[in-house]
Amino acid sequence: MQEITKETYLDWYENMFFWRKFEDKLAAVYIQQKVRGFLHLYNGQEAVLAGALHAMDLSKDKMITAYRNHVQPIGMGVDPRRVMAELYGKATGTSQGLGGSMHIFSKEHGFYGGHGIVGGQIPLGAGMAFGDKYNETGAVTLCYFGDGAARQGSLHETFNMAMTWKLPVVFVCENNGYAMGTSVERTANHTDIWKLGLGYEMPCGPVDGMNPIKVAEAFDEAIQRARRGDGPTFLEMKTYRYRGHSMSDAQHYRTKEEVKEYQKIDPITQVKNVILENGYASEEDIKEIDKRVKGLVAECEKFAEESPFPEKSLMYDAVYEQEDYPFLEHKL
Repeated sequence: MQEITKETYLDWYENMFFWRKFEDKLAAVYIQQKVRGFLHLYNGQEAVLAGALHAMDLSKDKMITAYRNHVQPIGMGVDPRRVMAELYGKATGTSQGLGGSMHIFSKEHGFYGGHGIVGGQIPLGAGMAFGDKYNETGAVTLCYFGDGAARQGSLHETFNMAMTWKLPVVFVCENNGYAMGTSVERTANHTDIWKLGLGYEMPCGPVDGMNPIKVAEAFDEAIQRARRGDGPTFLEMKTYRYRGHSMSDAQHYRTKEEVKEYQKIDPITQVKNVILENGYASEEDIKEIDKRVKGLVAECEKFAEESPFPEKSLMYDAVYEQEDYPFLEHKL
């Protein structure tokens, strides 16, 4: 794994703070009804992405996840202005405004969604890894899902297949404690989700998902194992989301006190404290980073606001490959 240096911490802080503020801005414009439909925010889980990116080879490795998927493509290199434009449903978005919040996608940057079907991305991630093994690309796929999706039957079929074929894939359960509003304790006879890997003799284990160092170390070991041809790993990232499951979630299933307890180990605060304690930057330097981040978020918002909506004809072009589709009557 690359050494974790002063620059690593400064990058982690700026990136995680930007992801947090990006999501905060989306929450604000959602209330203004500029972003519609469902909106699932990543606040609190940033260390899982920061640590993963440190261990990945972004020139070839891939990532696939569920619908809490706005900041991952940004981390992979996608222009954040285009991500925000996609949420606005604008033509300049990553999918020309047709995908929206749950379906961000960029093949160019190795980010394969953004999937609204619970657990639907788990077999897809194994399929991507199968393609890389078959074509001998040396790439590894990181396949994310939540604690709710861990109860899907397709997970077991995929785990069995991935171990049988020794696919270069890292399965990652981002366990933020709740499947929508249902706690982990109420969904199974066990609370250690990582143990699901034991039935397939798959290397597996829990990880402190609030600490990017612990995340990076776990991912590095798993990615190197996959790249050697030794097969998949299953990691349970013990993390927490500070906002509701989605913007429509009233969060009656947990207390404000519980959220405050987890805010004491906020990954952004943890990294900031290391920076200040080691003299990697001063309070003034941190303020400059914060100012720069807020300026970039404002730039993303301006870009999305000023971008045009897609032409109506695009809806047909994106659905029908055959231009003279016989059962389609254009009335625009």
